[in-house]
Amino acid sequence: MSTRVAPSAVLEEQIGEVLSRGIDGGEQLSEIGRLGARLVLQRAIDEEVEQFLKRARYERTPEGRGSRNGQRSRRIQTAEGEITVAMPQVRGSVERFVSQVIPDSRSIIRTRPLEAPMISAYVRGLSDRDIQSLAEEAGLGPIFRSAASEVCRELRNRYKAFWARDLSRTELLVLFLDAVYLRTRPRGQKEGVLVAWGYTLSGQRELVAVCLGQRERHEDWLALGRDLTRRGLKEPWLLVSDGAPGLVKALVELWPEADRQRCTVHRLPNILAKLPQKDKALYQRVQAGYWPALDEASTPQEAEQRLRALVNELETAYPSAAACLADDLEALCVHLRYPSRLRKRLRSSNLLERSLEEVQRRVKVIGRFPGETSCLSLSWAVLDLVVASAHGLGLTVFDHQHLENLRALRLPADSLRETA
Repeated sequence: MSTRVAPSAVLEEQIGEVLSRGIDGGEQLSEIGRLGARLVLQRAIDEEVEQFLKRARYERTPEGRGSRNGQRSRRIQTAEGEITVAMPQVRGSVERFVSQVIPDSRSIIRTRPLEAPMISAYVRGLSDRDIQSLAEEAGLGPIFRSAASEVCRELRNRYKAFWARDLSRTELLVLFLDAVYLRTRPRGQKEGVLVAWGYTLSGQRELVAVCLGQRERHEDWLALGRDLTRRGLKEPWLLVSDGAPGLVKALVELWPEADRQRCTVHRLPNILAKLPQKDKALYQRVQAGYWPALDEASTPQEAEQRLRALVNELETAYPSAAACLADDLEALCVHLRYPSRLRKRLRSSNLLERSLEEVQRRVKVIGRFPGETSCLSLSWAVLDLVVASAHGLGLTVFDHQHLENLRALRLPADSLRETA
């Protein structure tokens, strides 16, 4: 490592290289975790030395005292395993430099598990106060305010670049949409953070939108979709969402030719809620009719027929439950048009919901954000790593052939003649 380059700058380059290669497995996540932990500590140490010497690297000031005299490697045992940081050596100073971040002892520094999304938050930045308090809670010692500001700026810049990127080359097989409610300001109610991610036609996950949506109104979802279209996103093949009226209405307006799948997991509790709570046998009977209709059917039409039989069975004694199942029933079965191996993934928004649970879990330590920008930046940072580290669809040759057949059905006759 060159002594003329700050150790933290070298680590930043290494992290950038890893991220540029993409994250497709646990090995890359572990590498990001180790590098992120090193970067947090190294930045704090670099800032600490500047405060001690009263000047930055190669800067000359009247009040400066002493100078850097190289560095030595220091191995540290953390919850992320053994990591190495560059400890600066100082000469020409009356007072001895003693790091408060890394005490001059052989005791193990015990940290909370810095899992990948939290490492991403450290590396890309939270608010100044968040980084300082979280670092202290984790046992990492004090992080100076200027270092915290730097990583915050980095996070905000990355989020802005994400929100402005061109999507004209992105073609989505499926787009999942949902929202998570977070406290975006020191005062006030929770607000909706609207999220959209999907699978491309090659089977890779892709995060396409993270934005504020007030109370998840029709206008909010419409604005999100219009922005995606403005940036070049083609109409997705399949849209998957819960039954929120504003969201469903917006999807129909935005992409009228796309297939729309109603989340089957969300719909069942809605039906069961309209049945007598104490009648467990009835609950089981309804579930025994609901899931097999979706699991065993080979076509949407067959599933619709079996679900309508269940509607007829409920209609006399439980009309509210029957009406709930009958409402938008066709949208529960759309996933059956797609390759059989993918159907369970495509029939619910559970995968997106689990991603949003990660966001909620990470922000619990923060409570309320200081503002919208911090909320959106952190939400994006967590989702970005969760989505990037997850497995894709792993499409087979038969899956691709099935999709090609679907494409032929989707294309108008004029387009088919042009491609022939």
